Amino acid sequence: MIGLSQVYALAGLVFAGFAVMSLRDAANPRRRRNALFWGLFALSFLAGDHLGDLGNGLLVLVMALTAALGLGRSGADAVDAETRAASARAHGLRLFLPALLIPVIVLAGSLGVRHGGAAVAVLVDPKQATLVSLSLATLVVAVLSVRLFRQPILSPLTEGLRLADTVGWMALLPQMLAALGAVFALAGVGAVVGETITRVFPMDARLAAVAVYCLGMAGFTVLMGNAFAAFPVMTAGVALPILVKVYGGDPAAICAIGMLSGFCGTLLTPLAANFNLAPAALLDLDDRYAVIRAQAPTAFILLLVNTVLMHVLAFPAHP
Repeated sequence: MIGLSQVYALAGLVFAGFAVMSLRDAANPRRRRNALFWGLFALSFLAGDHLGDLGNGLLVLVMALTAALGLGRSGADAVDAETRAASARAHGLRLFLPALLIPVIVLAGSLGVRHGGAAVAVLVDPKQATLVSLSLATLVVAVLSVRLFRQPILSPLTEGLRLADTVGWMALLPQMLAALGAVFALAGVGAVVGETITRVFPMDARLAAVAVYCLGMAGFTVLMGNAFAAFPVMTAGVALPILVKVYGGDPAAICAIGMLSGFCGTLLTPLAANFNLAPAALLDLDDRYAVIRAQAPTAFILLLVNTVLMHVLAFPAHP
């Protein structure tokens, strides 16, 4: 059955390819350091389950130390701006086809697994249908792009390495911050936060409790840099004991809209560096916070909308 293990293995192989290419990149003065960084990242995907807590902790510490010493950027087979511009003019709107094809394949794959019956369920883990579909879409689009634009067969890895080196250590943030949320949940931080919040804010009205949860999800995301890290804390502290148990809310709707509220916080924080600082660096913007400034109005509007939606949709018609 194709599931999360195979998706992790595919990601690990990609980062292992980055490590090998980094080591062979004579144009990068820090190629050994980059090779170690991406090699350890690959190891976390390929063998993380077998390393144990101590092994994974040491791996993260070595990666953090390597990144702190400074990483270089890939310089092999660099394509100059004039050549890229000429290629873009030649291909025109076809350049957008691969990017548009990915969500189509993901949607088709997810729906196919869900409604494909027992035969498909034996082949693909239904719980991981979206991730498996995304992995398949990535492979299909990579092959299509090489053929459509007549690029070298290793160009997806070459350009992927260049992008990964540009992002650098920020590529670690989604995994590390999600793990931080799990650690907080196991340590009982959610219960402490919930007790503190209920003392400070009145919870005798359902709308007030909903507002506290949505604002708390956004606020903790701003502080922690990732909604996945904030989710277990706020859900264990506010959503489950108050919104679900006291007011009888639908856990699925509350959790889904709560995550969307957390994503509003993602739009506002520089700690989500891979989302908000990396694009500014990739686009060579003078203002490193330009992405956050552009996203802020949308974030506040969506947070208000999410609060209203949860209050209206997540509870029975008669409170």
